[in-house]
Amino acid sequence: MKISWGTGIVGAFVLFMSFIFFFIFRVQSDKKYDNELVVNDYYKQERSLEATLAKEDNAASLNQKVIIENTAQAIKITFPESFDFKKIEGKVSLYRPSDQKLDFDTPISLSAPYMLIPKNNLAGGRWDITVDWQYNGKGYINKDMLNL
Repeated sequence: MKISWGTGIVGAFVLFMSFIFFFIFRVQSDKKYDNELVVNDYYKQERSLEATLAKEDNAASLNQKVIIENTAQAIKITFPESFDFKKIEGKVSLYRPSDQKLDFDTPISLSAPYMLIPKNNLAGGRWDITVDWQYNGKGYINKDMLNL
């Protein structure tokens, strides 16, 4: 039996497509390749974008900025000295892009014009830090990225 050029090309395409579909199926069904969303409440967060942008503008207009530092023992978040630190409220969110299970929020409670987050419970690598805080009813958001 002789195979024509057309039959050979169609056969090659069928084999190639089977090969691709096999790997697509394998990656989608394997738990090792977790295809989770970056953020669970993506659409909910998208709706609150206007308020977030206003808070970022408020933070950018400050004369003294919030400083996020990577010290030897902790992550140090220093608030503007011109503000009474006892009136600052909010939360600090630490987001790990590579592993959603490591994400957490910490409420802001200050006994000094800075806040310390111990690094002993944090895995090494990239962390996205969001400081969402209020002072006298005005909201601010500061974002930074640190590599530990």
